[in-house]
Amino acid sequence: MEPKQEMARSLLKTSPIPIKTKLMHQIGLSLYNTSQGFHEDEVKKKLEQFPGGSIDLQKEDSGIGILTLNNPSKKNAFSGVMMLQLLEKVIELENWTEGKGLIVRGAKNTFSSGSDLTAVKALGTPEDGMAICMFMQNTLTRLRRLPLISVALVQGWALGGGAEVTTACDFRLMTTESEIRFVHKEMGIIPSWGGATRLVEIIGSRQALKVLSGAFKLDSKKALHIGMVEEVLQSSHETECLKEAQEWLQQFIEGPPEVIRALKKSVSSVREICFEEALQTERDLLGTLWGGPANLEAIARKGKFNK
Repeated sequence: MEPKQEMARSLLKTSPIPIKTKLMHQIGLSLYNTSQGFHEDEVKKKLEQFPGGSIDLQKEDSGIGILTLNNPSKKNAFSGVMMLQLLEKVIELENWTEGKGLIVRGAKNTFSSGSDLTAVKALGTPEDGMAICMFMQNTLTRLRRLPLISVALVQGWALGGGAEVTTACDFRLMTTESEIRFVHKEMGIIPSWGGATRLVEIIGSRQALKVLSGAFKLDSKKALHIGMVEEVLQSSHETECLKEAQEWLQQFIEGPPEVIRALKKSVSSVREICFEEALQTERDLLGTLWGGPANLEAIARKGKFNK
């Protein structure tokens, strides 16, 4: 080994733990643990009770992974089993050393309408809400920290939790007729999967406050104007727009996997310093609303939020 490399390795070994973990930005580690009241196995047992749909992963030879939210009969709403499968696929991607990029999309020309109300109704206590919040914050934080350059391909609706998932990607692309909408206020809650924290990072606090408090419909034109998305795709056809998204992503992943992955890690490490604290604040605020009067009344009145 070269002397400079030996010196670099010795510095890393002797660095204080906080710096070392920031350098590696905690890939593969959970955000919450039992000391914070999070019992992952118990949450998994609850989520297993709500089947439906799947999370599908295709790993291309190009180094691009295609992650598909697949529950078209419910506009790709997340069942409990889908939440579990999302974590499984993220762990698989954490271990995909040849990977360089990731496209997250929904099946059948729709991104995702958020949570399946069957699970939401059954898990209506504040304790349940907090547990699912921590589970999904964990999963989407791990998705965000992947050493892959990621892009959400938004077709149709990305509502509620679906809108939150788009914020866990590095970039977002939309088709002309698609729409992103954070409808949480209409359901008597705030974003529960880390979406508010990530949205502020993407579009700034002023715009995020408008989008969240107004429950604005972000069509492709408006989303592009405020910096929520990078580009509006020409095609709205499922196969064609996926091809467009792959071509768009390709410009950022040219080169050896180890270089692309190191670049992503270096950028990610910068944003981790206060991020966990902000997520925990979002979790604590959600705990004051989930299962409260406004939330329960909204669920009873609307069933599922209608466009």
